[in-house]
Amino acid sequence: MSVHRRSPLLVRALVLTAAATTALSVTAGGSAQAAPGAPGTPDLRDVKAQVEQLYDEAERASEKCNAAQEAQKRLQSETALLQGEVAAGQDQLNQLRGDLATVAGAQYRGGGMTQTAQLMLSSDPESYLARARTLGQAAERQRETLHELVSRQRTLDQRRTETAGKLAELDQARRSLAENKQQIQQRLAKAQKLLNSLGAAERARMLVQDANDAERRATRGTDRLDLGTTPAASERGAAALAAAVRMIGSPYVYGSTGPRAFDCSGLMYYSWRQAGVTLPRTSQAQAFAGQRISLSEARPGDLVIFYRDMHHVGMYAGGGVMVHAPYPGAKVRYESVNAMPVAGVVRL
Repeated sequence: MSVHRRSPLLVRALVLTAAATTALSVTAGGSAQAAPGAPGTPDLRDVKAQVEQLYDEAERASEKCNAAQEAQKRLQSETALLQGEVAAGQDQLNQLRGDLATVAGAQYRGGGMTQTAQLMLSSDPESYLARARTLGQAAERQRETLHELVSRQRTLDQRRTETAGKLAELDQARRSLAENKQQIQQRLAKAQKLLNSLGAAERARMLVQDANDAERRATRGTDRLDLGTTPAASERGAAALAAAVRMIGSPYVYGSTGPRAFDCSGLMYYSWRQAGVTLPRTSQAQAFAGQRISLSEARPGDLVIFYRDMHHVGMYAGGGVMVHAPYPGAKVRYESVNAMPVAGVVRL
């Protein structure tokens, strides 16, 4: 396993992370807080732990929000298609009913005599027989039309029921989307309030420390990033990883799929799109997008799914290291796959 010098991209990620603290301190608002250790000053470790917990809860809600958005798009398309089928079916039904009404009117005007009586009274029996055969054919067509009418009515009723069901699902998806967006906003507001309780210097120090901790985990405490020499499982996997690495330093934004900002599953979605593969939108769905393998079998480009509910995902880069979008305030970066509990590895 070869050892590489510190990746310029990793250094770029750390520099950008440190630089971002200035912007965060401005948006956090408020004047400088009391010095660390002063009475009433929040403990940095406690704030960090609470903020991380809130970000984790927000990410769970974000992945549910992404799923609700995808469901909404799908249901809108399916509902529109069904509504079109219902409209077309109703037009066909109206036409068939018109045809039956025309035939029924002609029969009524023909009177009530039996065909035998009409034949006996006819001055031109041969013409009458020809007309009778035509009437028989018309009656057969009428029976066929009636059968088709009943069949189309059943189909139309079924489509209307399906449409009503899809509309109900669509309504549920919209409500779920709104609820999860509200949860995200609430968690982020609480996290921002906690960050605002710190001084600007403390906020900056926390972000830099977080980036340094990620680097230390990725480099195993050295100043070198070792991704090993194991090749990607496929050319597309290599292309996807290259795309993800190019995004190192990009900000984390909930619901984003690039090209300038990403959430965790959005980074995977974007990177694999650059390799010509369209992934599902959420980490939970991405967990079932390919072949499940063990972490010991992971190769560059494979997806690494985290937590029991699979609400976080990264891309394996080699040497026990992944590329992922962590959470707000932290940029896309290298990270050890052992930083979070692994739920599974997926090869596409």
